[in-house]
Amino acid sequence: MSYFETLIYYLQLGFSHVIPLGFDHILFIISLFFLSSNRRTVLIQCSVFTLAHSLSLGLAAAGFIMPNATIIEPLIAASILFTAVENILHNKLNPWRIFLIFGFGFIHGMGFANALKEIGLPKNQFLSSLLSFNLGVELGQITVILSVYFLIGKWFSNKYWYKERVVYPISSLIGCIALYWTIERILFIN
Repeated sequence: MSYFETLIYYLQLGFSHVIPLGFDHILFIISLFFLSSNRRTVLIQCSVFTLAHSLSLGLAAAGFIMPNATIIEPLIAASILFTAVENILHNKLNPWRIFLIFGFGFIHGMGFANALKEIGLPKNQFLSSLLSFNLGVELGQITVILSVYFLIGKWFSNKYWYKERVVYPISSLIGCIALYWTIERILFIN
């Protein structure tokens, strides 16, 4: 493959790792959206998340850290559960949330690394392929955010019943799915 074809390939791979293949990742991004439906706030949170998962993905891809799927996969599910529960228990963003998102992003990046390890990165285009993959992930996340914003947030987030009728039920559903995944991943990942 040419240099440009390789970049496009990893960009598409990163995007598809979120949409349609990353259902757990999609639920995490949706959970980020529901604590504050402000697009700017959500995009900042997603950028911090991307920075963290890019860092851990890069460290893992370069061989500096070795993610263990039996630990990482349950932690990814638990991060989704935590974020969904936080949406139910809190009415506003807390200052510490950005640090928490960075930590969760670092964990999710190790999950990406496990997936990317199966595919591999070309040695002669390692950095550019890694950056292209991360850009694809970021574009996937932005697509999820904008979709949720234009489907729900834009029309309903300023309504007095928004938290009660939208955020709580959706966050509860996400939390139930994430709890199931957490238990399943603890019990069944070898």
